[in-house]
Amino acid sequence: MPPHAPSTSPSAAPAILVLEDGRTFHGEAFGAVGETFGEAVFSTGMTGYQETLTDPSYHRQVVVMTAPHVGNTGINDEDPESRRIWVSGYVVRDPARVPSSWRSQGSLDDELRTQGVVGISGVDTRALTRHLRERGAMRVGISTTESDPAALLARVQQSGEMAGTELAGEVTTPEAYVVPADTAGSSGEGARFRVAVLDLGLKANTPRMMAQRGLEVHVLPATATLEEVLAVEPDGLFFSNGPGDPAATTAQVELLQGALERGLPYFGICFGNQLFGRALGFGTYKLRYGHRGINQPVMDRTTGKVEVTAHNHGFAVDAPLDRPTETPYGHATVSHVCLNDDVVEGLELRDADGRLKAFSVQYHPEAAAGPHDAAYLFDRFVSLLAGDL
Repeated sequence: MPPHAPSTSPSAAPAILVLEDGRTFHGEAFGAVGETFGEAVFSTGMTGYQETLTDPSYHRQVVVMTAPHVGNTGINDEDPESRRIWVSGYVVRDPARVPSSWRSQGSLDDELRTQGVVGISGVDTRALTRHLRERGAMRVGISTTESDPAALLARVQQSGEMAGTELAGEVTTPEAYVVPADTAGSSGEGARFRVAVLDLGLKANTPRMMAQRGLEVHVLPATATLEEVLAVEPDGLFFSNGPGDPAATTAQVELLQGALERGLPYFGICFGNQLFGRALGFGTYKLRYGHRGINQPVMDRTTGKVEVTAHNHGFAVDAPLDRPTETPYGHATVSHVCLNDDVVEGLELRDADGRLKAFSVQYHPEAAAGPHDAAYLFDRFVSLLAGDL
């Protein structure tokens, strides 16, 4: 398709969106025709929609875009964060009819259709977002084939819930692979350290940013055992972002506890932060409507600096903000906190001498679409591997 050809038909088929509490929105088909179900969430990012769509953390979620105009820069082959689109459904107000960017290789509508993603446009996304903020994230259905809201509602209420669901195994890499260190971009003297990365829903920019810092990255499936991790002979361990309920993900928590017992340096992001919290003995809980988007303010309590950060999480760690916690592995403290609602956004673990052993953050320092305030965390990981912290 020519990059500037109109992509949305003015006579698109009607579509309906029904939330599990019965609230109904009418619009037009956007993307594939059919029917889909998932957890309704909203993202506040005004850009980066291609990264959002291909983020495995959105698996089984229907994403509502709060920015009214979506798709104006089209789709390209450079920005995807994984091998496919993972969202269960997509909701926009005003889709761009003509993509306009020198990088565009096609339209968002066509890409959604090609990958079988059912969406809806022409929806009052502001009203829908306010409803989710007031009532909380909930199950939802979108259909271009069903005209009866009551019939669709019955199917929504029979669909699966996010709480209690383990999903990392559905999005992980099927096979281990290696991303070599970018020696040209680092010291030029070969890999500085070797890192074992557990793929729980890994985004492509994460190993890329590690490689840029001279790290040799060994990506392992979510089903990897501690023995398989140690067989890599890593200098450190990393847990990625990913979908699902951390309370339903147990094998990876046990793996991490075994790694901490052996003193293996650890860094985790997003889902990796939640699993780190559970490994340390903290609980996790479901947020009312979660944090999603690229404009969340977080304070790094270790430096006092505030970062604008990219988020995608519906669960959080339940850890005390006002005191350290003694764990079998050392002293655990909350290192980062969200300035909007005081949600735990990071943890760190230190030994009796105060040396850093492991740390994690709840957000995305690798955010390809930005912001890039938190990219320093990869440098902190390198310093941890070097024993400088």
